[in-house]
This record gives sequence, structure tokens and C-alpha cells, in this order.
Amino acid sequence: MSARAKQLALLGILTFLVGCDHATKYAAKADLQGEPPHKLIVGIVDLRYVENTDVAFNLLRWIPESTRAPILVITGGLAALFLGMVVLSGSKFSWRKLALLLVTAGAVGNYLDRILRGYVVDFMHVEHWPVFNVADIYVTLGGALLAITMLADRRVRSHA
Repeated sequence: MSARAKQLALLGILTFLVGCDHATKYAAKADLQGEPPHKLIVGIVDLRYVENTDVAFNLLRWIPESTRAPILVITGGLAALFLGMVVLSGSKFSWRKLALLLVTAGAVGNYLDRILRGYVVDFMHVEHWPVFNVADIYVTLGGALLAITMLADRRVRSHA
């Protein structure tokens, strides 16, 4: 497979993942907005609609929203662009590339929400954890996989 074909395949996978994220957000907005939480596993997991104008764990709540929104749009766009370039560069498959693909899909999914809606749709809630979405799952899984690959690489280098 040519390098160009591999890039197109990666772009297709990225588009598919972002599409899945947005399909779930669309369904959440249509079915959950204005409704009480829907319990899936009593006391553990429920579905609830939240419009998030902040980042994970509301880390930027101290910044006024009129300042926070443009900062998130600019930094999110730059991050998504950079990650996309890294994922599409080179032609060799690696677990690290898969990890970055997942992180990129999550970043792009949430970034598009910010651009198109002005907020990110969150709808999954696990007891004692903030409400999240599919893009957040991509970022978390990608980050964990990236950490594992980096630790494995370091371990291989130290034994070489």
C-alpha cells in the first residue's frame, strides 16, 4: 500500500471516529436535552445532557467565558491541526500512531462541537466522575495507549 493510500485510510478512520462521536452527541441532544437523567445501572451509570463550555474537570472555570471561548477555539484548532499532521505523517503503522489517532479523533470531535455549537455535548455519567462523551473516551484511551507505548519503548531501550 502506498504512503498516500495509508494517509487516506487514516483520514477515513479519523472521519469515521469523529462521525461516531457526533452521531452519539446528536442522539443525546435529541433524546436527553431537557429530560431527567436516564439510569442505566442504578447508582453507577446514567445518561444526562450537559452543555460544557469549559474543559475537563472545569479546569478553566476561573477564566470568564467571554475570554475562555476564543482561547479554546484557537488552542483547540492548533492542537487538532498539529495532531492531524503528526498522525498523517509517515506511512508505517505503530501503536503510538493509533494512540495519536484516537487522541486526534477526540480533539477534533470536541473542537467541532465548540465551533458549531459553542459548547461540547456531554451525556455519559459514571458515579463520582464528571459527565463525558465519546470523544473524551477516545482521548482517554489514546492517552493511555500512548503512555503504555512510551513506557514499553523506554523499557526496550534500557534493556538494549
